[in-house]
Amino acid sequence: MLSCLRPWSVSWCIAVMASCFVGCDASVPKGASSNTPAAGHDAAQPVAAHAAPEAGGKKRIILLTNGNSPFWDACRAGLQDAEKEFKLAEAGFTAVMETNDGTPAGQIDKLKQYASQGDVAAIGISVTKADNAAIADELRVLQKKGVKILTIDSDMDRDKYRDVRTAFVGTDNLDAGRVLGKCAAGVRPDGGEFVAFVGLTEAQNAIERIGGFSEGAGEKFTKTDVMADDVQLDRARENVRNAIRNHPKVNTLVGIWSYNAPAIVDVVVGELKRRDDFSIVVFDAEPNTIIAMQEHQVDAMVVQNPYAMGHQGVRLMLALATDKKDVVTEMLPQLGQPNGDLFDTGLKVIVPDDKSPLKADLFGPKVEFMLLEKFRAWLDQYGLKQS
Repeated sequence: MLSCLRPWSVSWCIAVMASCFVGCDASVPKGASSNTPAAGHDAAQPVAAHAAPEAGGKKRIILLTNGNSPFWDACRAGLQDAEKEFKLAEAGFTAVMETNDGTPAGQIDKLKQYASQGDVAAIGISVTKADNAAIADELRVLQKKGVKILTIDSDMDRDKYRDVRTAFVGTDNLDAGRVLGKCAAGVRPDGGEFVAFVGLTEAQNAIERIGGFSEGAGEKFTKTDVMADDVQLDRARENVRNAIRNHPKVNTLVGIWSYNAPAIVDVVVGELKRRDDFSIVVFDAEPNTIIAMQEHQVDAMVVQNPYAMGHQGVRLMLALATDKKDVVTEMLPQLGQPNGDLFDTGLKVIVPDDKSPLKADLFGPKVEFMLLEKFRAWLDQYGLKQS
């Protein structure tokens, strides 16, 4: 994002090329979560006739974002590849991505629209505000109409509203926050004060990442502020300026959503020329962020797999909409058990080069550690410009 949202001082045209992400040979790029199952032969077959669309039209599988960001381009590529691979058109379905305006009200309006339309089969939503009762209510309305619901990238509050969706597809955001915190501690072992920057503090991925970051960074780090930009890109940069101005002891800047990283670099490096004063650790790898890391302007990236969120999200929504229990069981083998409704799409830690103080043994076996050069080769292999 959210998980979770995320062009900047340099206008970027993000072209995410379709990639091979199929079956045993290329179902999941190397380095994606080991829990991400291959797209089996059965899953790619046309679905049963009982799922035929109404009135001769196609039923829609919708991925609704929480806002507008290049982060979603890779997710869209996964969605489009899944649409071809799983032969949605032959089965009477189409997969589409719709962009929210970054507000709960925007998502509520869209959900109400979907409830009034008869062609919606399934929705995967990246939730803007985890504890928003109105979003939960609209999802329940859709469920009662037979629409299958997933959350993707950013979940609902699992204590209050777990019932409004079948499953979550995305990053284990609490663990991801801990990993980013470990990065900060490794880069700056003496600790210090940090400010976290994010689009929406109410989003579940933001809550979990920030909480996890504090755990992973440890007691030597103090959280000075969390600054939200409401998915306004100019405000994201202004937040960085204000944080540095208002908190003179801050030495660690944390980008929680993907576009926060370029905002931090624009201000710290481009405007203030103060790179040496700050450690910069961030989520996600937008093209600007990759370039910044190449120039040693970013110390560490914790990278999600938005391609897999789109690809595997469509696969699961199709399986639910067509009652393909074998695919659901393959993807969620522990569904019905505690946390069996979570499909983890995996994490990578990326560092500039082998001179980084961060090493693979700082992280657990579920985290893939990569030098930037190898990560860029991984992106090239699958036709991606970011992750």
